[in-house]
Amino acid sequence: MTTDTTGQQGRTAYVIVGGGLAAAKAIEGIRESDTDGAIVLVTEEDRLPYERPPLSKAVLKGEDEMETAFTHDRDWYAEQGVELRLGRPATSLDAEQHVLTLADGDALSYERLLIATGSSARALDVPGADLDGVLYLREMQESEALKARLTDGARIVIVGAGWIGLEVAAAARDAGCSVTVIEPQAAPLLGVMGEQVGGWFAQLHRGHGVEFRFGDGVERIEGETAVTGVVTTSGDTLPADAVVVGVGITPNTGLAEGAGIDTANGITTDEALRTSAEGVWAAGDVASWRSTALDTNVRVEHWANAHDGGLAAGRSMAGQDVTYDPIPFFFSDQYDIGLEYAGYVPRGSDAEVLLRGEPSSNEFMAFWVVPEGDGVRVLAGMHVNVWDTIDDVQRLVRDRTVVDRDRLTDADVPLADLT
Repeated sequence: MTTDTTGQQGRTAYVIVGGGLAAAKAIEGIRESDTDGAIVLVTEEDRLPYERPPLSKAVLKGEDEMETAFTHDRDWYAEQGVELRLGRPATSLDAEQHVLTLADGDALSYERLLIATGSSARALDVPGADLDGVLYLREMQESEALKARLTDGARIVIVGAGWIGLEVAAAARDAGCSVTVIEPQAAPLLGVMGEQVGGWFAQLHRGHGVEFRFGDGVERIEGETAVTGVVTTSGDTLPADAVVVGVGITPNTGLAEGAGIDTANGITTDEALRTSAEGVWAAGDVASWRSTALDTNVRVEHWANAHDGGLAAGRSMAGQDVTYDPIPFFFSDQYDIGLEYAGYVPRGSDAEVLLRGEPSSNEFMAFWVVPEGDGVRVLAGMHVNVWDTIDDVQRLVRDRTVVDRDRLTDADVPLADLT
């Protein structure tokens, strides 16, 4: 099927703003239905769209080359008829007039626009945070800079025990670095995993030589022009050759906000990823989409959402009838541990954590549940080195199945029997 998208009043049929996976997948989604409509891709970085998980995993550890992170090569975009505007960030959007303005002054008139601007790392606001050797891990060049610092014997201090902090810690230990993680909470991933599972992550990393400073923070970073150490809020000085900051990310909603588009913890969209502005869609980290399965708006900062959301947005832009309603999913690799998580636990939830298997074996499952009827309802589930279960977890979440807690925690009962 080919849709007539030659544009009105000289407008480009599709303009995509973003240089990540969601932007690249949106092109695929468009081309499923519309093989001819003009597409312009606008990126802030002077690189082709790329995927972020390799930056903290295989690429950072030197197992893969940086080029493997690119979603497609340049020839693919040429084959798809995509005009590339790389390294030319968008600065303003007039949603009423359908005009996007770039930093170099160019104005693009569009029929349909996708905002896939992703998110930015939160900065550490302490004295010395601008010294050479204070690093973040969000963009490709930051992964390249960090990889160069992970040498045998290097002293690495990581601020934040979230997913990025833990994955960097694992890569740094594999490279022979000494690693200290500063985390103000009582355990890694406390707000996401809870104390019990967070404690397991702490033990995993301690077993590989990582030192944690829980309940502590950063007072300042020392050094003349380059980092030499970190002074904690408890008064200790930690020698450091590099400091990696992983204290969360913020969705890049500025373009939408400037255009008067509805935002609330991201750009608000409906189930087809349409924003409040006619002709404008949003996808990836920056989108807070309406989930019918979860009966709430959801914003997810992981690979699967960028992959699936970008594809869905492209299809929706090209006129397909789309309902984007996945159960949120993410994965992580640390040392010899592989894990997958599916579901959604609202912030502040009083969900209980139930375990299937023994965490000390590094082969177990965890479920976040709430009481309902004579049993419990699963909000989310995670498996650690236990495979081929995530589809069943997603079914339990989507179907809002009430299950017996003893059967849920019994490893001899197949999860499929509970769905």
